[in-house]
Amino acid sequence: MADLDSIVDDLRAEGDALDALVAHLDQEQWSTPTPAAGWTIAHQIGHLSWTDNVAERTTSGAAGDADAAAEFDVALKQAWADPTGFVDAAADEEAAKPDLLTTWRTRRHAMTDALAKVPARVKIPWFGPPMSAASMATARLMETWAHGQDVADALGIVREPTDRIKGVAHIGVRTRDFAYAVNQQTPPAEPFRVELTSPLGELWTWGPEDASQRVTGSAADFCLLVTQRAHRDDLDLTAVGDDAQHWLTIAQAFAGPPGSGRDKR
Repeated sequence: MADLDSIVDDLRAEGDALDALVAHLDQEQWSTPTPAAGWTIAHQIGHLSWTDNVAERTTSGAAGDADAAAEFDVALKQAWADPTGFVDAAADEEAAKPDLLTTWRTRRHAMTDALAKVPARVKIPWFGPPMSAASMATARLMETWAHGQDVADALGIVREPTDRIKGVAHIGVRTRDFAYAVNQQTPPAEPFRVELTSPLGELWTWGPEDASQRVTGSAADFCLLVTQRAHRDDLDLTAVGDDAQHWLTIAQAFAGPPGSGRDKR
């Protein structure tokens, strides 16, 4: 993966790209339903705003801000008190705020600034295992891109993919075993080979060259798959081997229980 500064720059750019989609929406457009059941565009931005804020608090806490660390502990306890409902509840609350866009802008900039300042080798607490600043920035990039896709779909906008999605693809590959675990299945022992063509035509690869289980195709489509923003049958991806083919039916780059995915077009 790229260094922390590059990942944070990509995260900032992805936030700016999504901001450009919603900056001039009127109140009615903010209420537009998105492909995520029960979520409007306001819910999508509200979710990002809440999560960016929590990410900034725990990042600042890891860097030595005791008050920020305490605030993250409160958020963590609230989440465990309602593990299946806290995400929707937070999105509902944030979506109703009249200053939603301004709040999200403030929070996401504070988050990226905090991530850029994390000392090397410091681990940041999260709802799952602690992670490095680079991993946290990549995770926030993935979420921003994925929820940005929901917003774009709601507005009928086709986004041109950029090479920023390499971070999304990387998480998608790294979470292979996690996808099996949340589906209560045993992951294959053999590593897979993944070869994806970037938006600029470069080849991105993961895994051993001689692996018998292989996934190839469009990097953009792979990102749509692992964030469950498109149906497997609508994507330019090829799997060789029974295990690789099965993985593409359950792949999931985001935390939490198995997602419901999207319907076939």
